[in-house]
Amino acid sequence: QLQLVESGGGLVQPGGSLRLSCAASGFTLDYYAIGWFRQAPGKEREAVSCISSRDGRIYYADSVKGRFTISRDNAKNMMYLQMNSLKPEDTAVYYCAADPTVGLLRHPGDYDYWGQGTQVTVSS
Repeated sequence: QLQLVESGGGLVQPGGSLRLSCAASGFTLDYYAIGWFRQAPGKEREAVSCISSRDGRIYYADSVKGRFTISRDNAKNMMYLQMNSLKPEDTAVYYCAADPTVGLLRHPGDYDYWGQGTQVTVSS
């Protein structure tokens, strides 16, 4: 059974940092395109950062460039999102996603496998 499980969300003050983790089981993550998405109340799910499956191309949303870093550890079958200089507008439920399609996938509809989501709240 293919499964993704996120962890690492929580409440943080503006300017703080969080590291989200996503553990994959039932499949080998390094053959998959991966991504982090977020959804705030009343808004559509949007791509935060993605990595392509074969050549390691990386996408960052303009709103997080220079603050967030996506990474993967194939040996541990894990993916991560390091979030620095957090802002209140980063508050959302964050999801990890994976798909075997080759390429850099930037749209939620491109992904077949999703985690359950983890809440990130940035507030003083």
